[in-house]
Amino acid sequence: MAGSVAVVTDSTAYLPASMVAELGVTVVPLQVVVGGVSRPEDIGSDTEITFGADEVVAALRANRPVTTSRPSPQVFVDTYRRLQARGHTAVVSVHLSGDISGTVAAARLAASEVAAGGLKVDVIDSRSLGMGLGFGVQAAAEAAAGGADGPDVARIAARRSLNSSIYIYLDTLEFLRRGGRIGAAKAWLGSALTIKPVLALADGRLEPLERVRTTQRALTRLLELAVSEVDGVDPSKFEDDGGVRMAVHHLSAPERATELAERLHEHLPSLAEVPVVEVGPVIGAHVGPGAVGVVVARGLDS
Repeated sequence: MAGSVAVVTDSTAYLPASMVAELGVTVVPLQVVVGGVSRPEDIGSDTEITFGADEVVAALRANRPVTTSRPSPQVFVDTYRRLQARGHTAVVSVHLSGDISGTVAAARLAASEVAAGGLKVDVIDSRSLGMGLGFGVQAAAEAAAGGADGPDVARIAARRSLNSSIYIYLDTLEFLRRGGRIGAAKAWLGSALTIKPVLALADGRLEPLERVRTTQRALTRLLELAVSEVDGVDPSKFEDDGGVRMAVHHLSAPERATELAERLHEHLPSLAEVPVVEVGPVIGAHVGPGAVGVVVARGLDS
């Protein structure tokens, strides 16, 4: 283990627990506050009392206040020092877009503090979220396991994340409004009851893309947008390690998400398995129940 590179991320990567275990990634949870009670976002650990997606969905539907916050810098300091104690001499810490959360800023403060103890920490702002972040973490962990050094692992994490696109359908803009992250979509609020908004993650920020009239049309539009991202890509690039990957996220909408994943496979038969992953409370608090998103990672060499 001595001399190896450790990979750290946060809970908004929403990596399946099996993948986290297989990759040996360390996950730091963000905090969720429901009705004044603060707990970590659930990351599949049974050692803490956490908030999961179901509890936050219930709170949102009952109009109970739900807010989120970053981990403190001290949480990252403690995490990095534990990894150093296990024999790691470098850490690559890959996180949620800095325009959405202060998590990456907290990680950078912690990296500065532990540097005096001889631990080199590269902190990467993925400019993404969900599996857009997660695919970058996966690539970083695989590179680290293959013997890559810290700077190379950091470059791979950044390149994979920055080569990802995310498109999200929302049942309503209300939850983005409540969380103060509505941005340019604010102009759509007056017609929010009559339209179905589709947003894109652009340079680390959720931005309005277009409006459609029905949920089914929104799912079709997500499909079209995802397929267009890889139009003209050699089918062999869907099979390479580090090649094209896709994932579907949702909050309390498994049927919609499964339908979209199946349609992606129909249109792109060379595509590897498309994981369907429910987002947790942190992202869920802002997108709201019924949301569905598609993540497209175009590949390390794109």
